[in-house]
Amino acid sequence: MIVVKDVSYTYMTGTPFEKIALKKISFDVAQGEVLAIAGHTGSGKSTLIQIIAGLIKLQSGSIEIDGLSVDDKKIRRLVGIVFQYPEHQLFEETVESDIAFAPKNFGLSEAEVSARVDEAMRQVGLDESLKKVSPFELSGGQRRRAAIAGILALKPKYLILDEPTAGLDPPAKEHLLKEIFGAIKISGVTIILVSHNMEDIARFANRVVVLAQGEIIFIGTPRELFAEEKILARAGLEPPPVTQLLRTLKLNESALTLDEAERILTTNH
Repeated sequence: MIVVKDVSYTYMTGTPFEKIALKKISFDVAQGEVLAIAGHTGSGKSTLIQIIAGLIKLQSGSIEIDGLSVDDKKIRRLVGIVFQYPEHQLFEETVESDIAFAPKNFGLSEAEVSARVDEAMRQVGLDESLKKVSPFELSGGQRRRAAIAGILALKPKYLILDEPTAGLDPPAKEHLLKEIFGAIKISGVTIILVSHNMEDIARFANRVVVLAQGEIIFIGTPRELFAEEKILARAGLEPPPVTQLLRTLKLNESALTLDEAERILTTNH
């Protein structure tokens, strides 16, 4: 479990460029949950996830991950983070060696590293035949999956995904989402999904934390969020198209999927 309590963060404190990024942020992430963090550019999302991952030093408040302080180096084995466009970090000669890089650095045996590479490739839907291929010969979607596999090979208990489908075409995006929230989720990994895409949040998140100007303005389920027009407007977010359609038709109900919207329309016909 991740417990975030009263976390605040200010960039360039005491200078003319001082900027408050986070203000008294508190929430928790339950084991096995998919928690979405949503908000417009500049809301504090990136700062928050980097603090949780131990990449930015905590200034005030506390974060505990399975009872360990976020400052404890042991959390680096618990938390994996995938930034936007992770394929830009690919650098090895083959897909296999790229995925194996981090586990090797943790001192694992060759047999264990090999097993982890195979498992991570299966989890993201990469065929075994791609092992010896250069990552730069892969399609955009395949490169994204290879980069995520490199994080999964560390077997993190918590996986932070920062806009994981950014820049992908619709088929590649759908394929990746199915892999992430299929095989990866089944493996028991707890996921923090950073996204401004309300359709993805509607489909996959159990709860949503909404940030605006460094503050939490909402915590609840996607369905509860989409009923809060003022909260969405303040955060610069839009509900999924299906919810917008129901509002246009003056139906005071929210839908998370097309199937739900169809049932509501049929009932109200």
